Amino acid sequence: MQYHLTHQTLYRYHQPVQLGVHTIRLRPRSDGHQQLRHFAITIEPQPTQISEILDVEGNACLRLWFPDVPTTALKIRTEAQVATFCTNPFNYLSEPWAISAPIDYPSSVAAHLQPYLQPVPSVAMSPAVVEFAQGLLNEVAGQVGQFLSRLTQIIYEDFQYLNRPVGEPQLAGVTIAQKVGSCRDFAVLFMAACQAVGLAARFVSGYQEGDEHQDSRELHAWPEVYLPGGGWRGFDPTHGLAVSDRHIPLVASAQPANAAPVSGHLKPGFAGASTLEYEIRISRAQASES
Repeated sequence: MQYHLTHQTLYRYHQPVQLGVHTIRLRPRSDGHQQLRHFAITIEPQPTQISEILDVEGNACLRLWFPDVPTTALKIRTEAQVATFCTNPFNYLSEPWAISAPIDYPSSVAAHLQPYLQPVPSVAMSPAVVEFAQGLLNEVAGQVGQFLSRLTQIIYEDFQYLNRPVGEPQLAGVTIAQKVGSCRDFAVLFMAACQAVGLAARFVSGYQEGDEHQDSRELHAWPEVYLPGGGWRGFDPTHGLAVSDRHIPLVASAQPANAAPVSGHLKPGFAGASTLEYEIRISRAQASES
């Protein structure tokens, strides 16, 4: 698929503030499943310095420094052209030793996956989530592929979606108790269920094609699971499907906060409430665009 995306974010501050250092994570990633062919960003007020960086998990980010001038707004607009290639999300063969969970990762692999095998730091795994995950694993006789497919479908079918555009993801235990959540809440629950049975999982922020007749879209979130032999593979419990060429990932992290599209702070001495406005448009582009 070929996509053209525009994403505008506007923070309005209720009183003048001075902006501290900010990190922007709105650049679509490029890998074997997706190629970024064009990317442009405009920022108001104009930063005094912009640094392109790769974070500790390999995500392309922008670090911004702003002038010591009060402002009442921060506006960020990105435009991108992206080609996606993953028409078959199951085009891999798992390693023979990774068909059943929990997976006994080799020590060299486990060392890299450690951050993705444990829940959010300082938050104990919910007993309800552990019971839910273990019960599901028993139902499928420990088969990893069936577990992930079933987990995707159960969240999609049994949980109610709630549009919650701002705020941190709620704890997995809260989501499983209430059976209500946003896409990022479902992603965190999915991750926790995987980790409860020894599968490495991470949080992804990005876009999903959605309804082509709808003018504006939402930023989306879903989990990826590391499958030896298949690498990181995405699942979308909000839509009940495996991630293919209609998803456009931006960044991925063991911690949802590290996948936030915009993060930053105000300079000392400045504080105040703000409101967030955003507009996301996604359209299929012509194949000749580059």
